[in-house]
Amino acid sequence: MSLKTFAAKIFAHRIAKRTQKWVDNPIKTQEKVFEQLISSGAHTKFGKDHRFDTIRTHADFVQKVPIRDYEELKEYISLLISGNKDVLWPGKPIYFAKTSGTTSGAKYIPITDVSIKEQVKASRNAILNYIHETGNADFVTGKMIFLQGSPVLDEKNGIKLGRLSGISAHYVPNYLQKNRLPSWETNCIEDWETKVNAIVEETKGEDMTVIAGIPSWVQMYFEKLRENTNQDIGDLFKNFELFIYGGVNYEPYRKKFEALIGRKVASIELFPASEGFFAYQNSQKERGMLLLLDAGIFYEFVKSDEFFNENPNRITLKEVEIGVDYVMIISTNAGLWAYNLGDTIRFISTYPFKIVVSGRIKHFISAFGEHVIAKEVEEAMMIATNETNTSVSEFTVAPQITPENDELPYHEWFVEFEKLPDDMGLFIHRLDEALQKQNSYYYDLIVGKVLQRLKITPIQSNGFMEYMKSVGKLGGQNKVQRLSNDRKVAEGLLKFKS
Repeated sequence: MSLKTFAAKIFAHRIAKRTQKWVDNPIKTQEKVFEQLISSGAHTKFGKDHRFDTIRTHADFVQKVPIRDYEELKEYISLLISGNKDVLWPGKPIYFAKTSGTTSGAKYIPITDVSIKEQVKASRNAILNYIHETGNADFVTGKMIFLQGSPVLDEKNGIKLGRLSGISAHYVPNYLQKNRLPSWETNCIEDWETKVNAIVEETKGEDMTVIAGIPSWVQMYFEKLRENTNQDIGDLFKNFELFIYGGVNYEPYRKKFEALIGRKVASIELFPASEGFFAYQNSQKERGMLLLLDAGIFYEFVKSDEFFNENPNRITLKEVEIGVDYVMIISTNAGLWAYNLGDTIRFISTYPFKIVVSGRIKHFISAFGEHVIAKEVEEAMMIATNETNTSVSEFTVAPQITPENDELPYHEWFVEFEKLPDDMGLFIHRLDEALQKQNSYYYDLIVGKVLQRLKITPIQSNGFMEYMKSVGKLGGQNKVQRLSNDRKVAEGLLKFKS
């Protein structure tokens, strides 16, 4: 056993003990975070505007601080961008994480010194937890790669600006610098295809043990590697042990990954965002991710089916139920207060508090009252592909409200097949049936002949990649929208029909 491996195991044991302390006291931990956040924010402009000095309880907070999304918080963020201090959090942010906006172009998410440290700590602890649980630590001596955005940062009024993954690249610990790939020069390449080709050249002869990134873009890297070397990834990287991912559900990609790798590898799911790091997978034996309760983030939850009510009920951790879809509302040590992250989660355990991400509150189909969410279409696709020996590279779903020839409306699935089904009719039947079983509203609409069963529009090989490229969202943290309530994505994909 190398010294580095031995040290990793010791450190992992220490972190596991620290983690268990707040896991054993979840409610008190969140109450303490709430008190610290309110105290820290009391002398900011936002704190004064919302009378933080009078907030003693969660009920007080609900009364004085409404739920906001980015657009509704924008007046405060604009002050930060202009160079003002003590606006949302004491002092100024040290970074703005630049993300794609929906109605106002780019969004600038503030990141403070304390919040970035929590992000880095969570990433580290996810790996240390894996070491502690499995006893596997030999991979720390090999090479590791995270497929990420460029670390080159711009500046706005003295505050560094860039993608979260690019910002995170500046925080790789010294003890991992020698293990880290790609080179800084390659990581700075902006064009995604050029960058992936350069990464292939740099890594194909290395002892890669850990590979991390959004599944769709790691898949592209694996495909280029296999094309370049004519080897399965598992044979090329004989000590490849761990795949770390986040951003999208891995299950629709798992079968394809195992085919590319040629064997199974362990995986760790993360739940990071520009706004904070919320959870990581803490067990290789159980599903779900451990919600991080001591990371400077206070959580509130609103039931998804009540979210658009005039005054939705905001609850704390002690009131959540297993199996219910909630919109997650966060208040953070970066100065986001009662902030609607846009993600929906579902608790699968309350001791410890473990979650799965079920979708986006804005990414659903309810054109006919069905409220179909991402988790349901992904589960349906997994069932259909498994039952029909089919393989799918990527897909998205949109409603077709006004079909031609007086047809009933339907859900249109745009699917890029890796392996076509032997019987497309059977595949569609299994897919539709699986969705009906999960969503009673969709079932009622089909049975009531308000909708006809779904239809599939096959997309050509690499069609999704070409579509993402055409809209300027190839690579980095960008990911294909799994479903939508309009046909904007659908119309773009029609150019790439097979």
